[in-house]
Amino acid sequence: MSGTTTAAAALRRRAAGAGANRWVVLVVLCVSLLLVAVDATVLHVAVPAVTEDLKPGAIELLWIVDVYPLVCASLLILFGTLGDRVGRRRILLLGYALFGVASGLAALADNAQVLILARALLGVGGAMIMPATLSILRQVFPDRRERALAIGIWSAVAAVGAAVGPLLGGFLLEHFWWGSVFLVNIPLMLVSLPVGRLLLPESKGSGQGPWDVVGALTAAAGLFALVLGVKRLGSGELDEITALPLLVGAALLVLFVRRQRSRSHPLVDLGMFSRPAFSTSVGCIVLAMLALVGLELIAAQYLQLVLGLSPLETGLRLLPLTVAAMASGLAGARMLRRFGPRRMVCFGFVLTALAVLTLLAMGGEDNAPLLLFGFVLLGFGLETTLFGAYESMLSEAPPEQAGGAAAIGETSYQLGAGIGIALLGSVMNAAYAPGLSSVQGVPAADSARAGHSLGEAYEIAGRLGGSAGETLRRTARDCFVHGLHVTLLVSAGLLLLGAVMALRLPRTMQCEPTVAVEVPAPREVAESRVSA
Repeated sequence: MSGTTTAAAALRRRAAGAGANRWVVLVVLCVSLLLVAVDATVLHVAVPAVTEDLKPGAIELLWIVDVYPLVCASLLILFGTLGDRVGRRRILLLGYALFGVASGLAALADNAQVLILARALLGVGGAMIMPATLSILRQVFPDRRERALAIGIWSAVAAVGAAVGPLLGGFLLEHFWWGSVFLVNIPLMLVSLPVGRLLLPESKGSGQGPWDVVGALTAAAGLFALVLGVKRLGSGELDEITALPLLVGAALLVLFVRRQRSRSHPLVDLGMFSRPAFSTSVGCIVLAMLALVGLELIAAQYLQLVLGLSPLETGLRLLPLTVAAMASGLAGARMLRRFGPRRMVCFGFVLTALAVLTLLAMGGEDNAPLLLFGFVLLGFGLETTLFGAYESMLSEAPPEQAGGAAAIGETSYQLGAGIGIALLGSVMNAAYAPGLSSVQGVPAADSARAGHSLGEAYEIAGRLGGSAGETLRRTARDCFVHGLHVTLLVSAGLLLLGAVMALRLPRTMQCEPTVAVEVPAPREVAESRVSA
């Protein structure tokens, strides 16, 4: 009797320890995600210092900024599915090591070519880390209610990282040289590697059949070309150099889909898209990012160029958006249990659309309370949408396909962001430029150049001076506000379309009985490795 009692007590202690370890694993995964999210935006404020020091050409400067997200987005499916095959923890730890080495190389770069190479390697490391964090989270939280809370914390950390990047970069630039924005990664990676090796559990898929190397490379090349073309569209470039990568990328992705359908052991199980919850969740992620990212870019230009705020003041004005997103992520699990995926994602889309329509009241004068209210609604609504969509997508995917599903979600996020910048940027330009085709007292050539952007219009107005310059400045500002209003209306329409799409999601959060996955305690892991 006493032996049975002792065994039961030991089992309870072991289960409690495993439960505690799951949350320790979440902390390690969130630190990983924070590093990648911060690195995606930390360089933005350092561009002027990099330009002054390394003297890159225009094309080189463009690649310094864009190569990280470009490489990262193109390799997500490759490394997500490779993690399913060889082990997600293994891929994550290799990503840590590569991220640390590439950070050191970027910090010490003495010319633009070395910095571009280092940023590309950082993109490879980021592509190894991002899907691995989400797929390991899927594995160690088999219970959907716990997993929902974990995903809420994970998404809140992602929101923090995006906001902290520019602030951290600005702080470091005030006290150190530009390379310090990369150097801070190294001590964090030196800590994450041994801690991750000790605490993170290894997991992988079924491993049936050979890994499709050709398919993985086809997907990577197709996504690279597609994202490159979308980025050029977002920059206003519409020529054969833009059309070629778009066409090549689309063709390669079509070949990838056909190859996966013909294989008995596909790299990505495209059958997941036949499940309404999975395909709808992916579509909601794309639409949410498509509607928001281009809008954020235009809003930042409005704050600086129309209202005349400094970059730091602009960052502080946008900070409530991030705080609201964090609050939504932390409250997301409870909302999902109470309302279910369908109502939660619909509510998020509608709330975000309401925020966008509220911001239609923005004009040529500063209205801080209105902006605060609009940005808080925007952050809470967007994060509610993304949380519900990510959780539904990941829960719908089979555990053995967790890495591929996470990679599809992250790729959708990146593509939605890129397409959003291109689409809403085009809408903005189409609404802004016609009003500057002929400005009284301004030469036709200067009027045409002023139609390219508000920043260029201000530069020409400063050069002209006098009444003509003031007229051009006032007209350009009014045209920009008009273009912003048109863009907001288009964005609201896309968000309401997302709300209609979300009606295909399940009404309730299905929490089927699951078998607990025990995460070994650190001591047990160490002992097993020593004995091996």
